[in-house]
Amino acid sequence: MKNIFFFTGNKNKYSEIKGLLKTTNLKIYTLNNFKNFREPIEGGKSFAENAKIKSDFGFIKTNIPCFADDSGICIKALNYKPGIFSKRYLSKFKSNKDCFNKIIYQVEKSGEQSAFFKTSISLTIRLGITVCFEGVVRGKISNKVCGKNGFGYDPIFIPNGYSKTFAEMDIKTKNLISHRSIAMKKLVNFLTN
Repeated sequence: MKNIFFFTGNKNKYSEIKGLLKTTNLKIYTLNNFKNFREPIEGGKSFAENAKIKSDFGFIKTNIPCFADDSGICIKALNYKPGIFSKRYLSKFKSNKDCFNKIIYQVEKSGEQSAFFKTSISLTIRLGITVCFEGVVRGKISNKVCGKNGFGYDPIFIPNGYSKTFAEMDIKTKNLISHRSIAMKKLVNFLTN
């Protein structure tokens, strides 16, 4: 395998993953390398199912081994939601900050701060041959929005054993402990062995 297709157009995700894949010597393609590439409907009931929908779709369209991730945050105060609907939940608000303030309010009201991020990465090598890798990082919701780095829910999530949110960490530190990097390390290990 010389080429691999990462089914994303998200530059933040790509920059996180590019560093993790540098040891493989693979040429990495993303959605930005292909024109008029529509995305499939993510109708799965789990992170793994949604990731597989995208990796299968990417392989069918390009004939390049394709991996895709589906990630989200699960917050105890919200009955472990938004989960697979994390991106949609965030987009329902006027701004990310409005969303974060609503979550912080719900967390304070319930007294339950615990949360976790989960990533499932699906790698479609050929049609019918798919491998899934998962990563989870547990932590808590901060009592205020902090940090300018990262993306998504990073400004309100503090991983266990740390006092800073993901958004307050530099990318190198985040890459050592994030849910995506845990799953990616499993993928890299698979690709290099």
